[in-house]
Amino acid sequence: MKKIIVSMFVVSQCFNVHGQSIDKIITNKEVSRIEKILSADDMQGRRTFTPGIEKASAFIESEFKAIGLKTFSGASNYRQEFSMTASKAVSSKIIIDGKEINNNQVVTFSYLPQVSLTEKSDISIVKINKGDNIGQKFNEYYKSSKNLLVLVDPSFNTVLPNIQHIDRVNANPGNNTIMFVFGTTEATTFSVELTNTISKKALNNMVGILPGKTKPNEYVIFSGHYDHLGVGSPEEGAPHPATDSIYNGANDDAAGSTAVIMLAKYFKKQNNNERTIIFTTFVAEELGGYGAKYFSKQLDPEKVIAMFNIEMIGTESKWGKNSAYITGFEKSNMGQILQTNLKGTNFAFYADPYPDQQLFYRSDNATLARLGVPAHTISTSKMDNELTYHTADDEFETLDIENMTQIIKSIAISSSSIISGKDTPTRVNATQLK
Repeated sequence: MKKIIVSMFVVSQCFNVHGQSIDKIITNKEVSRIEKILSADDMQGRRTFTPGIEKASAFIESEFKAIGLKTFSGASNYRQEFSMTASKAVSSKIIIDGKEINNNQVVTFSYLPQVSLTEKSDISIVKINKGDNIGQKFNEYYKSSKNLLVLVDPSFNTVLPNIQHIDRVNANPGNNTIMFVFGTTEATTFSVELTNTISKKALNNMVGILPGKTKPNEYVIFSGHYDHLGVGSPEEGAPHPATDSIYNGANDDAAGSTAVIMLAKYFKKQNNNERTIIFTTFVAEELGGYGAKYFSKQLDPEKVIAMFNIEMIGTESKWGKNSAYITGFEKSNMGQILQTNLKGTNFAFYADPYPDQQLFYRSDNATLARLGVPAHTISTSKMDNELTYHTADDEFETLDIENMTQIIKSIAISSSSIISGKDTPTRVNATQLK
């Protein structure tokens, strides 16, 4: 017990020597306040295109305003607005081998007002067989640029409601049609007639900045996503919960958004950033990272010095307290810089221990990383055993707020030499990325 007390004291002392006392700015109390609001039931799981996401957006906007951040590129407010295309089926008639298929067995993704296809059309038949990974297969086919008729084995009928629940929205809709037909395993002849209503849906990232004093055209980004799954939207393949149906997303990723707000408070009070700091919370990450993709297109990647994307830091990592991992650690020397700046503390950054899950490519850092930016995600999530991940149990009470606060402090301190312009991380070799 004494050893733990001494270690915590060392961390606190180190934090205190940097400008204003970080312990008075990034506190358990303030972290709890923000996290509780973002993950509360009245946010309704912050699903994109719902009143809950709008309420979360308004809260983050009020925090940015209270902190005194500037708007991005002279915008009138902190909302970086863009739109996505939504498709809603008006009518459909699908006949396979002479039998009309019940519409309740079909999930269609199409952004064309009218669709007419037969087996003689430019369309491929693919199958999801019994024993296949339904999530992996769905993601593979859903993202296809071809016309696909996907025949799904009856053993997966229980996951049909989950796929039906997915929003038919896309930032860059194609001209193809993809149909998942459940309970049908063969199709020799078929005809498809669809009528869809196509509309635009508005949504927004939240973006605030602290202009750099001597290097205003060099950017350091702190980001997280503020959307989650909403109400009654379990992960693919999981049954609907019997009790609480709100997917609060306390760890995923109210924790990251809380960190962004806390870091904005800290760096604003420090008032010594030589490079411009951009604080942003992304929308539509759960739909495919569309908020981050839009945000990234508004920047010259050559001007982005580093990106700290923060995702799921509310639980202990596999190494315990006072630790986190960095995705793509080996792709730049940013992680080494951060660890050097934490010398003398008991906090440690590690390389991503789950390389088989390709986390570097799955979060909001990926778009800028593919453009050569040292853009990495910081996380503690035990991806091989994170029990609340994408469940209704991801609530405030499951978080370790004290440890989360220490992680936010560590991110602040470890980034100090990059913020000051002293250190510049090496670029990611974009040609080697998938």
